[in-house]
Amino acid sequence: MAITVNLRYTGENGNARKFVQEMTASGTVASIRAEAGNLRYEYYQSFDDPETVLLIDSWENQAAIDAHHASPMMATIAALREKYDLHMTVERFMSIEENEEDRKFIRK
Repeated sequence: MAITVNLRYTGENGNARKFVQEMTASGTVASIRAEAGNLRYEYYQSFDDPETVLLIDSWENQAAIDAHHASPMMATIAALREKYDLHMTVERFMSIEENEEDRKFIRK
């Protein structure tokens, strides 16, 4: 059962985008994607609010998330959040198996 966390980063003067750019350029994003248990680590720009960036962060299980949170990368991420004065909202989801009714509405 995968665990997906949606984090919305909001700042001012393009700081959320600058944060993502630095996370990517520094290799931090690539390192997180290479961590054991990481399924997805992707940023998206909001059409409604140009000062907000959405991170979709998905892991195989809670143990993988715990290992990520204990890694040195978290200090890097925290420092960059502070540098760009970002504020966050967080939502957490757990995957479930598709059922027959769901399949009717999914186009692959």
